[in-house]
Amino acid sequence: MAKRTEDGIFREINEELRHENYAKLWKRYGKYIFAMVLGLVVSVAGYQFWSTYDIDTRTAMGERFATALDLGEGKDTQAAIDAFAGLSAGSGGGYAMLARFQEAALLARNGRRSASAAAYRQLANDGGIDALYRDLALVIGVIHEMNNPADNADTAELSLRLAPLTADGNPWRHSAMEITALLEEQAGNRRQARELFSRLGNDATAPRGVRSRANEMLAAFGQK
Repeated sequence: MAKRTEDGIFREINEELRHENYAKLWKRYGKYIFAMVLGLVVSVAGYQFWSTYDIDTRTAMGERFATALDLGEGKDTQAAIDAFAGLSAGSGGGYAMLARFQEAALLARNGRRSASAAAYRQLANDGGIDALYRDLALVIGVIHEMNNPADNADTAELSLRLAPLTADGNPWRHSAMEITALLEEQAGNRRQARELFSRLGNDATAPRGVRSRANEMLAAFGQK
């Protein structure tokens, strides 16, 4: 159990997160947006959240987390949501934060996209969380909002929220710029979208996948 708790837990977390209900995103943006989202989620695994816990606490929290993950793999999504909500309320540090991310992901899977977006927004606004993960929550939350007709998303407002993340030095800047470009395209602002994709395509510091997708979008624009 200990190995699953420590060495394997982030693989399970990533698997759950990457299976969020992105069907509508895939339908609208295909491999472009899907690949970008997966890249964001996988990046979470790089940080050792449990470093401040003693071994007994880590084991107990890990077992509760694993149980909640198992529930999420079954049909009773609500039970998993409740389990993660209880874990986030009854623990601190990394596990509480991860439980909140999982709860938000499961809300989306359960069809409650507005509630999911709200949960991600709460994470993004939580000053007790490291900025890296607040920004991650902001990015994922914006993706949900832009893809949920029920939210009637204001693309300009979503772009404004992402703007600070596009600053030099922010680890999510390339992803934030990708999403901003998609928002511009969604709003019918083709020139602005083209500009952003062009910057990404020519940015040597951007991940190869980001540059490739940006150039694919530019090529698609050229055909319209």
